[in-house]
Amino acid sequence: MSANSRLTIAAHALAWIGLYQRQGHEVATSEQIAASANTNPVVIRRLLGELRRSGLVESRRGVGAGWSLARELGSMTLLDVYEAVEPGPLFAMHRTTPDQGCVVGHGIQPAMQDIYEGIEETVRHELARVTLEDVLRNVLATPR
Repeated sequence: MSANSRLTIAAHALAWIGLYQRQGHEVATSEQIAASANTNPVVIRRLLGELRRSGLVESRRGVGAGWSLARELGSMTLLDVYEAVEPGPLFAMHRTTPDQGCVVGHGIQPAMQDIYEGIEETVRHELARVTLEDVLRNVLATPR
């Protein structure tokens, strides 16, 4: 299993757009953002589409096409971004029901569900504390 980078790439895209707009640009292209994130523009477009559906970015078609923030970075939290790009729980149970005749198979899901709910509540609380403005501030403070 590998870690999921969707939240990180979405936060990268939003911070990049926010900085780009502060530099006087109206919209950013998915190609520009993809170059910064070192990924394919299709990956960026898909994530930005999810962010648009959640009201975090807007898109412009035609001449001058691109993406812009729908809200200020200070009003967006990492929880907003997480909920836009990661629908569903943080952890999942078995894809099929374990053997209910086995003591472990019978009790594993309730035991793990209680643990997962506590972890997810903590993660959501921490993500809600951090704005994209905080992220960009930390990005800009990182020594090169």
